[in-house]
Amino acid sequence: MADPVREFTVSDRAAGPYALAEGADGALWFTLVHQGAIGRRGADGRVTTHPVGAGPTVITPGPDGALWFTEYRSHRIGRLTTDGRASSFDVSSSDASSPDLPSAEPGPYGIAPGPDGALWFTMINAGRIGRIAVDGKVTHFPAPGAFPSAITAGPDGAMWCTLNQDHAIGRITMTGETTVHPLPTEAAAPVGITAGPDGALWFTEIGAGQIGRITTDGAITEYPLPDRTARPHAITAGPDGALWFTEWGRGHVGRITVDGRISSYPLPTGSTSEPHGITSHDGALWCALETGALARVEVPA
Repeated sequence: MADPVREFTVSDRAAGPYALAEGADGALWFTLVHQGAIGRRGADGRVTTHPVGAGPTVITPGPDGALWFTEYRSHRIGRLTTDGRASSFDVSSSDASSPDLPSAEPGPYGIAPGPDGALWFTMINAGRIGRIAVDGKVTHFPAPGAFPSAITAGPDGAMWCTLNQDHAIGRITMTGETTVHPLPTEAAAPVGITAGPDGALWFTEIGAGQIGRITTDGAITEYPLPDRTARPHAITAGPDGALWFTEWGRGHVGRITVDGRISSYPLPTGSTSEPHGITSHDGALWCALETGALARVEVPA
């Protein structure tokens, strides 16, 4: 392929592009952690930004057509319509049946739409899994392990999350029942997780330099990367039926097929790029770089 990887500047390096998602308007939306803003890149390449609360981190499209995101530093959940109207919600429970949060700074991090029409999110400092309805009502449940990080909906009607400091994968039902699956590799430190096209969940092991796969009945397979220091971070399903992930430690974007074949694409800015979030958009893969750019990776023919 000619120029399979291209980078597009969207902010100053200090702004901190981190995660990204495709919006209902067909644009690419991304968080600017240090700037306290959400950016939008249209099909014409024009970039606009919208100020929001402190530390916007992970972003996802919601069932209501808006973008929803975690505000890690203000400890709130944010919402932004595609025409730029922002609001936010305290993650403290509005449901008397939920347990009190053990931390005044719960640290919301991962967020994803659930099968119940709500958004589900992790609170890494509080050790909780939260649920927020589109009307802003929040409930939360004890997480099945320490440092719940990324979260995604599974094909079984439950939410699945990485438990970074317990080196495990967690599962939580819509009623708050949890299961934990310890990983075979010690100090795996899983971070990203996504549902794969094969009916399993795929995740990154940033500590072990591996990609993991877990079936809904708990069977785990691990695939070591050629460079175990690559520090795989975020992961997403690509339009080609493979899983794509960022290699934060060496400035690459990796690809793994469902049968375990691994390849990798270096980013133009190399190891200084520090890629974080990744998503599928316009038939390609896009990832957010610490350099203040977004990278677009063509899917191989």
